[in-house]
Amino acid sequence: MEEPLKIVRLGDCSREERKQLLKRSELDVASVMPAAREIVEDVKKRGDEALLEYSSRFDRVRLSSKQLKVSKEEIREAYRKIDPEIVDAIKKAAKAIEKFHSGQLPKERMMELQSGIKAGQLVRPLEKVGAYVPGGLARYPSSLLMAVVPAKVAGVKKIVVCSPPKIDGEIDPTTLVAADVAGVDKVFKIGGAQAIAAMAYGTVTIPRVDKIVGPGNIYVVAAKHVVSADVEIDFAAGPSEVLILADSSANPDYIAADLLAQAEHDPAAATVLVTTSEKLAREVSELVQTMLKGSPREEIMLKSLNKYGRAVVANNLNEAIEFVNNYAPEHLQIMAEHPNKVLRLVNNAGAIFVGPYAPVAAGDLAVGPNHILPTGGAARRRSGLSVLDFVKLPTVQVLTKQGLKRVASVAEKLAEAEGLPGHAQSIRRRFRK
Repeated sequence: MEEPLKIVRLGDCSREERKQLLKRSELDVASVMPAAREIVEDVKKRGDEALLEYSSRFDRVRLSSKQLKVSKEEIREAYRKIDPEIVDAIKKAAKAIEKFHSGQLPKERMMELQSGIKAGQLVRPLEKVGAYVPGGLARYPSSLLMAVVPAKVAGVKKIVVCSPPKIDGEIDPTTLVAADVAGVDKVFKIGGAQAIAAMAYGTVTIPRVDKIVGPGNIYVVAAKHVVSADVEIDFAAGPSEVLILADSSANPDYIAADLLAQAEHDPAAATVLVTTSEKLAREVSELVQTMLKGSPREEIMLKSLNKYGRAVVANNLNEAIEFVNNYAPEHLQIMAEHPNKVLRLVNNAGAIFVGPYAPVAAGDLAVGPNHILPTGGAARRRSGLSVLDFVKLPTVQVLTKQGLKRVASVAEKLAEAEGLPGHAQSIRRRFRK
């Protein structure tokens, strides 16, 4: 059997080969854009009728319009279906997420810039938010909590969730319990590009929202691109990815387990190790091969590793860190003898996990920071989901007559320089006798 985690020596790579190492599934989105656009336009025109047809075609589920919305009885039944310890875990995770995100909430402020001139900012939540929660290959109650709890902390008044149903027409009970714990107003049994279109434009059953957040497959990502001209979106959060930076001091067993944990998400997940030790790379590759055997998600892991999995050997730590910043991973784990030295040099990463006892699995599920993160290199330009995604910060200016007099000359001269005499006149008229 060919090694599932191929070893690549960075020093032997051409410029083109280095570019290939940075490739992830986001580059596949272009191939599905025409299909996503067609679905979006169809839902926009035909509403619920189109939703029901796509559910039947893609999810093999026949529903009526009345069945699209999850009932209160279905939520009560969800609590009866799952272990009380799992319910308790969901509640504890929600509290941790709330605690962390409460620290992000900006404060209203007003400051005196000059005598007679005050300026500040208000904090106003969005009115309606839609959260997409993936289903299909796995269940993601944690993603629901990550999308919804920060919105609740921000003060969003109405929150709806769309998630694809299982083949029996039901949404996984853990997801429904998470929705109830988080305070979701309505949950709908719809997935894929059609769910994004429904939240963007509204149907008879599903309300139109001001912003759509949450991760999904490439069709969901493509649909978010399509609707972004008409509704605010968070970002294109695609298939999950991890990059582990390690030196010779790292434990290969931990690294192999963490790579496989990420690979089990999705056949398009990206799992990469970059290390200064070829010996470590070889040990990790062998352990991955051993750990794979017999796993219930072995087939998914193999596809992921074959497509986007690599063990990259760098000549030194600086070269490894440069690779990290070029890759701009969704999740970055640092397993090095001097992790803080590495951390100071990292510029591009969605979420960073430091030390041998900080696996992504713990951080994404139980610690509190958000795990809805930029993928495909988007961490070069933005951070993960936060309370700031759900608030607006309108500014306020209060000027007295004397305050206006202090800035009048500057404003008038700039107005004239820009060829806007009416601007200057609007100031001068306030000082006419």
